[in-house]
Amino acid sequence: MNRIFAIAREESRLWLRSRLALYTFLIFAALLTATSIATSLRMSEEYRERSEQQALAEETFLSQPDRHPHRMVHYGHYVFRTPPPLATIDPGVDAVTGQSIFLEGHRQNTAMFADARASADLGGFEGLTAALVYQLFAPLLLIALGHGLIIREREENTLAPLLAQGVTGSELYAGKWFALAGVALALLLPLAVVSGAAVAGGGSLPASAGIIGLYALYLLVWCGLILLVSALVRSRALSLGVLALFWLGAALIVPRIAVESASTIMPIPGKLETDLRMQEELRVVGDGHYAGAPQYLQLQANLLAQYDVERVEDLPVNFRGVVAEVAEADLAEVMNRYAEERMALEARQARFAEYFGWLSPVVAVSAGSRALAGTDLATHHRFLREAEEVRFDFVQGINRVHVEQLAYSVDMNRGIDAESERRARTSAENWNVLDEFSFRPAAAGERLTRAGAALAMLFAWFALLTAGGVHAARKMQP
Repeated sequence: MNRIFAIAREESRLWLRSRLALYTFLIFAALLTATSIATSLRMSEEYRERSEQQALAEETFLSQPDRHPHRMVHYGHYVFRTPPPLATIDPGVDAVTGQSIFLEGHRQNTAMFADARASADLGGFEGLTAALVYQLFAPLLLIALGHGLIIREREENTLAPLLAQGVTGSELYAGKWFALAGVALALLLPLAVVSGAAVAGGGSLPASAGIIGLYALYLLVWCGLILLVSALVRSRALSLGVLALFWLGAALIVPRIAVESASTIMPIPGKLETDLRMQEELRVVGDGHYAGAPQYLQLQANLLAQYDVERVEDLPVNFRGVVAEVAEADLAEVMNRYAEERMALEARQARFAEYFGWLSPVVAVSAGSRALAGTDLATHHRFLREAEEVRFDFVQGINRVHVEQLAYSVDMNRGIDAESERRARTSAENWNVLDEFSFRPAAAGERLTRAGAALAMLFAWFALLTAGGVHAARKMQP
């Protein structure tokens, strides 16, 4: 072990004396600091703005005056998805999916205010973030420092004397590995600072530790690759070329192929096509605006029989409200089915694209990073589901007011004159059926579970490359 640490120590001293290493590290540190600060400020501002908009939307809804219940159903409400604390590291799908939804009766509106359409491409280059710096530029720094680690010993004719003095190839490899791994772990210090700030801001400590561990494993994968190439080839130029070509494929080409393959093999029907099919079913169900529609004749007969009366005017409940309540439940069932089908297709696309992590560690780490940060596709889908729960609950709550607090005869005659319209209003106290909405990221355990596949891929890369490097080191010749 003394020989291994001596080799690592000497390599570190050489880097400290190298201007290339110093300048490269300073450039990386400046880039990471700038992007971390910019992303943190942007996420903090968006969190503040969305929180304020959510509070304003709830205040506006609750402050509405006495109205006819169905008018409040169509007045609607907004919900906003606030970014989680770890979005300062990886904003994930935030740039490609909507962050707010307008909720109203009879409809499931799509999320709004997205920079681009969401698909299997969950990220991209919408803005430089700390996650992208680590995923794309940290490997380049390690390549610049380590591509000639073992080759230099050959070029300077020091390999043969080292082996002659009893230093084994495995010891030389281990010493070089510890030196490069030390640099990789030092690069994680800024990430630890940003993660600590996220925890102080309410983030999850286990999730923050998980994201640091994920990127540590990712950088160690690159360390293993760099040393394997350096042990196999005999020219620095060739080593640099091979590593640069691998980086180009892993960081730029394979992720693009993953996205295109997922979109081609598992296509998602267009929104227009889906909406047309859904509208056909919704027309059969009916929206409840016309209580005399054929869809509700059996409902009317059942209610008359239940309360043993002959006319809807004699029912103890408002038949129009009952129709609205039943219609909303039927409409929601159809809309939820289409929404779940689309989300299932999007999830399948995303999983298929993530399988390319076996071909590129960049794909694996980006998927794991989004999962741990709480900014992945699954989180967006949960936002859509929770928003729909709020929509359905407040719409049905107001429909219940329509059923119980507004007489059928008053409801039917509300258009006669202004006084009739005023009598058809219900108290504004009923708008309290609206629940407060506050979207929170999933628990740390769930996020770690979702990142499990990415961690397994990176560990497989690490084990394979390390085993290859050790095997090459054992056969090392001057």
